[in-house]
Amino acid sequence: MRNNKILMSVSAAIAAGMFLVSGCTGKNKNSAVASGGPDENSFSVATVRWADWGEAYHEGFPDKAASETGITINWKTILYSDWGDKKAVLLAGGDLPDAFMGSICFSEADILANRGTFIPLEKYIDQYMPNFRKIIESDSTMKALATSSDGHIYGLPSKKPCRPVTANQMFINKTWLDNLGLSMPETYEEFENVLKAFKEKDANKNGDPGDEIPFGRGYADSVMFFCLPFGTTLGADGTYLMTIKNGEPVYLPVSDAYRKGIAWMNKCYSEGLIDKELFTEDDSMRDAKLMNQTPVIGCAPGWTADSTFGKNASQYAALPPLAGPDGKKYISSDPEHWNYSRYEFVVTSACKNPGKLLAWIDKFYTEDASIQNFYGSFGTGVEKDEKKGTYTVLAPKDGKSADTYAWVNSLRDFGPKYVGDNFNDKVFYAAENGDASKLLLDKSMKQFAAKAYPNVSYTPDQLNTIATLYADISAYVSTNQAKWVTDGGIDKEWDSYLATLKQMGYDNFIKIQNDAYNAYTANKK
Repeated sequence: MRNNKILMSVSAAIAAGMFLVSGCTGKNKNSAVASGGPDENSFSVATVRWADWGEAYHEGFPDKAASETGITINWKTILYSDWGDKKAVLLAGGDLPDAFMGSICFSEADILANRGTFIPLEKYIDQYMPNFRKIIESDSTMKALATSSDGHIYGLPSKKPCRPVTANQMFINKTWLDNLGLSMPETYEEFENVLKAFKEKDANKNGDPGDEIPFGRGYADSVMFFCLPFGTTLGADGTYLMTIKNGEPVYLPVSDAYRKGIAWMNKCYSEGLIDKELFTEDDSMRDAKLMNQTPVIGCAPGWTADSTFGKNASQYAALPPLAGPDGKKYISSDPEHWNYSRYEFVVTSACKNPGKLLAWIDKFYTEDASIQNFYGSFGTGVEKDEKKGTYTVLAPKDGKSADTYAWVNSLRDFGPKYVGDNFNDKVFYAAENGDASKLLLDKSMKQFAAKAYPNVSYTPDQLNTIATLYADISAYVSTNQAKWVTDGGIDKEWDSYLATLKQMGYDNFIKIQNDAYNAYTANKK
């Protein structure tokens, strides 16, 4: 989700040594561990957390499942802010725990560059992991995500519950529409006319017809979302700005959809319909506009209205997918990057008995386990109606937000999970919940989801080459994007732009993407 620079230092080595003894805060972080020295049934498992929320995240289902398996887990909790230094030391030869929990711990580049540190798991699956074996036999996506580019399984994948098909989306100020007597736009042309009305009239009714910003920067790629009617279907995490068009991998910034979309965006920018500071403002300036006491932003992309506009959320509604010049409607959708994940559990060469550890993790691959590891154990975060086979997510009991309460009491986004395709229909919410509101929005949006570029695996050589090539390619694309939106000229300069990208190694970059995509497709068979 985020990236830290890895820094090597003496202080990092000392910190890592302290972590290996007592955890990130100097406290004993043991759970379900008998006093005394370790034995063949005692395992150390490290996990990275965004914040110091305490130890409740593992004290329900994870520890109970360990007890049922006949093992004990010594949990080592690491704060993300400390993880860069500690990871560097561990990968350089520090004392390793038996396993790491969560895809936040290591990237694919980390795994494949340190294959002596992480053991292949495939030989243990038949004997110790019957749940996981059934899953990869029936779900080709899970099989492909489990398989690294060299054919081995170094990490176990996840398919999370209660996640939408739609990723970020556009929100529009419905109060402004009502103030001006306007209907919700349904095409890109109607949308442009609405933005003009927002600009020319006192849409927020504060007596100042010039303070409205029709379209502003949100919490997603504002350029790609503005251009969505033209087919700029950006994935959930924007991985290399890749998509799938007609069954083939496509780099969006060289597509005709991108060229036409940027040309239209420049037209709107030149008419004052887009924030003039779209490319220059910092995050604090963006936030001040989105959450201004009197709303000044007419439309912007984000996850939900409340997470994007804060206390002004009640004024905003989801903007329906807009029909573009081809008559089609598009949304941003990438379930495989957002709902699935790789490397949620990796076992290190320090582990003396991987089979027993994996037998514990196999218990994570049920629907009961998955929802408990996402919201909190039964009685804390979730209740199950055994007769109906349904689940109710409970209201927070400590005054925290629903999202924070889930992070405190479960592994939440991290760790192995798996639910069936219709699982979300069995989940209900006892109180207001961001996941619930997002799933409700998803019901009317997901029908427009197009196939997204999958979560492919790259070889070490491919990763090294991409790291070099993409830094220059991305910088060049970003510079031209800002220039073309604000000043125009994309059609005139398009051919020279493509030629320059070729000189930068674009052909090699797209070949790697095609090769990785073909390997991924083969792994699904």
